Amino acid sequence: MRATLALALCGVLALTACGKQEAQRSPAAGKPAATAANQPPVQQKTASPADKAAKIKSLNEDGTETVEDSAGDNGTHNSLLAAVASTVTAANATTSLSGPTMWQEGVNYTRLVPAQPTDAPSGQVEVLEFFWYGCPHCYALEPTLEAWLKTKPAYVTFTRVPVLWNEGDRSLGRLYYTVQGLGKIDEMHGAIFKEIHVNNDPLIGSDPENTAEAERMQIVFARRFGITDDAFRSKFEHDMGVDTAMQHADALIERYRVTSVPDFVVNGKFVTDVAAAGSPEKLMSLLNDLTAAEHKRQP
Repeated sequence: MRATLALALCGVLALTACGKQEAQRSPAAGKPAATAANQPPVQQKTASPADKAAKIKSLNEDGTETVEDSAGDNGTHNSLLAAVASTVTAANATTSLSGPTMWQEGVNYTRLVPAQPTDAPSGQVEVLEFFWYGCPHCYALEPTLEAWLKTKPAYVTFTRVPVLWNEGDRSLGRLYYTVQGLGKIDEMHGAIFKEIHVNNDPLIGSDPENTAEAERMQIVFARRFGITDDAFRSKFEHDMGVDTAMQHADALIERYRVTSVPDFVVNGKFVTDVAAAGSPEKLMSLLNDLTAAEHKRQP
């Protein structure tokens, strides 16, 4: 049992993500991109003790919630060991997409109170991914996420939202919406990640504040995909749709207080990430269960 707990604790501590402070230091041109090994610990969003109820809530596969009395500890309860024990329980449970799954609120996901409005059409369940092109963890998650997108339920509306924490992030966010507006996002999204993390080209220049330099670098990159300089520049600089998308991204980042990526919000009610779920694959299973539960609650 001790060995199992130790292994689980190591797994929890090893899971990392890109935080807001790290994004302030965008990589300089020509320098290798950061790797997952040298990133700060994940800033997992979990409810504080004051926010947690006196009951333990768990989400069942059928959308119902299991409520159990929490053990009295007279203030001596070790929350870290409790989290590790919960992780061990989750690891021992069947977490396949078709098998029985149970997730614990405050451990595997955080409930947002109050729930936030979404942009999903009636009958749809919204999933938002907050990401940053410069984040190695977002890049590492991308293959698993892309596989999930090919098999996700038809009632799930998935939307990527680039974080816009500083000028460097804003340049990459504007690149995302520019490419999307030009109808090239499916072709170029993965290529942008690869350009930054494999080819060591940050696409924002040596000075993140120099937006003109970033635009010039991105224009050169876009040429490879048949986008003319004028078409890119027009969309990047003057398109109302891109400006509106950037404003909406700003509003969502503020609404959900996003401080780390990759981060996922389900239907304006639940927040989770790789560390909370336990692994990229378990995160996809958790997204399936959360969205299924929300779909069942719809009239």
